[in-house]
Amino acid sequence: MAARMVMRWHLRQVMATRGIFQTSDLVPLLADRGVHLTRQYVHKLVTTPPQRVNMDLLAALCAILDCEPNDLLQPVAEQAEQAKTGTDTTPRESFGIGELRPIRAAVRRPNDGV
Repeated sequence: MAARMVMRWHLRQVMATRGIFQTSDLVPLLADRGVHLTRQYVHKLVTTPPQRVNMDLLAALCAILDCEPNDLLQPVAEQAEQAKTGTDTTPRESFGIGELRPIRAAVRRPNDGV
């Protein structure tokens, strides 16, 4: 399996170490530094890792939290999961419960061929 690089987003943890626990507390602090974001966007920014970060936003976050970009972003090598195919030769007993397939039921009437 090949490793791929992903970025871990630690904004919430850094905020907590600085005593900021409400995402809405960041909105006026960012606005003071010229970054105007909605309360909903700031909440999403704190709770989910963003796909891309604006440099002005990153600089404002670092100034507010008195940290450096590497405190907020951490590159991590993650193992890429190999796509499963139907030609796997692994014995059936080694599959987990999520790998099981339902068995087709046969509907029989009381008077049919019994």
